[in-house]
Amino acid sequence: MAKIQAIRGMNDILPDQTPVWQYVESTVRQVLGQYGYQEIRMPVVEHTELFKRSIGEVTDIVEKEMYTFDDRNGDSLTLRPEGTAGCVRAAEEHGLLFNQTRRLWYTGPMFRHERPQKGRYRQFHQIGVECFGMAGPDIDAELLVLTARLWKAFGLTEHARLEINSIGTSESRKVYREALVRYLEQYKDQLDDDSKRRLGTNPLRILDSKDPATREILNGAPLLDDYLDDESRAHFEQLKSLLDAAGVSYTVNPALVRGLDYYGKTVFEWITDSLGAQGTICAGGRYDGLVQQLGGKPTDAVGFAMGLERLILLLETLDLVPEQVNNNADVYVTAMGEQVVAPAMAVAECLRNELPGVVVVSHCGGGSFKSQMKKADRSNARYAVILGENEIASGTVALKPLRNDDPQQEVNQSELASVLKGLL
Repeated sequence: MAKIQAIRGMNDILPDQTPVWQYVESTVRQVLGQYGYQEIRMPVVEHTELFKRSIGEVTDIVEKEMYTFDDRNGDSLTLRPEGTAGCVRAAEEHGLLFNQTRRLWYTGPMFRHERPQKGRYRQFHQIGVECFGMAGPDIDAELLVLTARLWKAFGLTEHARLEINSIGTSESRKVYREALVRYLEQYKDQLDDDSKRRLGTNPLRILDSKDPATREILNGAPLLDDYLDDESRAHFEQLKSLLDAAGVSYTVNPALVRGLDYYGKTVFEWITDSLGAQGTICAGGRYDGLVQQLGGKPTDAVGFAMGLERLILLLETLDLVPEQVNNNADVYVTAMGEQVVAPAMAVAECLRNELPGVVVVSHCGGGSFKSQMKKADRSNARYAVILGENEIASGTVALKPLRNDDPQQEVNQSELASVLKGLL
């Protein structure tokens, strides 16, 4: 019988990998907490209509990438491909946006059926940040200052660069879209296949094309900046001034657009050059019309998302994961003989009570002295606590260093915790 394996592009995160995930998540949680952001947790399944109305029916996500199915009641449901729409739905449904500002964040798996590659999977994990009820560029700037602080915490300041742009209001984009389509229609036969398809559905996404021939054509295309409305232009100028004052370096990229229909005004990406083609590690922007689009009152909003797989890949590639990030044991307690098992468990519990920050692993399953010491060594513990019948009778333990050549010593059980505290 064939073994059942994981679905392609949906990966297990194994015990030797989870410490890095915990390190990244806890660091992000700490920084977001410093800025007063509150965590929200949404379901991974939503009504399909939520994503069609928010992301846009003619986007690649909705057209080709969503995991959509009918449940037993005949309702069309979708595994969430991104978090913003669900966060807006939850905030509006529970009255979190009524006459108030909100700073929210979430983390969890997202799902898109696309070709798996390094750092991009069909089930992937994101940390998302969403802010509601604040119209000015100051909250846009705060998000960028916040992410700059994150990169500093991870040691990534020199490996992440910021690109920003303004894509204006939906009205100004409509005028620009018509001008762009008129220009590109002249070169339709020379465009790559994706760009030809997008020409009639989402032409602004053509600006993101990586095809060399299309890029050459785009060099002569109209610029979105020339079509910006006065409000968007002023908002963008203020944002740049705030970033300058905060010491956050950036580049204005006129070709930067976001792939989801709900974005407007500010858009941004944090990019690294250390991962080859998969360079975006954080992206977002303003989406002032989305709450109303989903049935709520007009609400100013801005946010971003970062992919955890790609961020972790970057940290590991650059060897920036701190050495202490592991789930190794500090102390391994052995029990030599059946009569010693209960006393050994009591010693281990005493150590956990008195040394709450220390990882204490108790040996279970019996075995010879040699086999237990092999397991103690494989645990990467720094010390083995050895108990046999002689130690129980004398009220002592043998304390053996496992990571250096220091001699083994005999320690009274009553003093073991204080001795280990000094050593660890």
